[in-house]
Amino acid sequence: MDALDMLLNRRSMAKLTEPAPQGQVLENIIQAGLRAPDHGSLTPWRFVIAEGDGLDKLSAIFAEAEVKLGSDDVVINKAKNAPKRAPMIITVVATVKPHEKVPALEQHLSAGCAVQAMQMAAMVQGFQGIWRSGSWIFNDNVKNAFHLAPDDQIVGFLYLGSPGMKPMDVPKRNSQDFVSYL
Repeated sequence: MDALDMLLNRRSMAKLTEPAPQGQVLENIIQAGLRAPDHGSLTPWRFVIAEGDGLDKLSAIFAEAEVKLGSDDVVINKAKNAPKRAPMIITVVATVKPHEKVPALEQHLSAGCAVQAMQMAAMVQGFQGIWRSGSWIFNDNVKNAFHLAPDDQIVGFLYLGSPGMKPMDVPKRNSQDFVSYL
């Protein structure tokens, strides 16, 4: 798959199975994330990989967050099972560094670019993924579990694994609906 074909046909895949990326393939994924646009060379990211027992820890973090919110048992059980949808999850954190020319928002966006680059690197190497966010990225209990500083922000959970289904067709969009010129 060439790069343009991959970008034009990218689809997230919610059903992922073993194996997860390992070794040099995983290192390539991480290195792709480290090449995200980075104004000021601040490297405003941190990647936390969960697999095996780490997925159980992430499950406990999500479930505890829902318990503290007063969620019902259905929501708590859904939270417990969320990390079991893939053999690996990389939590991407924007680690904001004070800088007079690079505001926190720009550093958050840079970390978001890292997630996208990592997902694309997984795809080009034969793996699949889905970038999930939701309320947990803003949840104080989840943030505390990842030891975030006040300006830091989880930008997403990148679920990775082998394709567990055939990807859905890519919807065709008319670029004219989204583009204007000055």
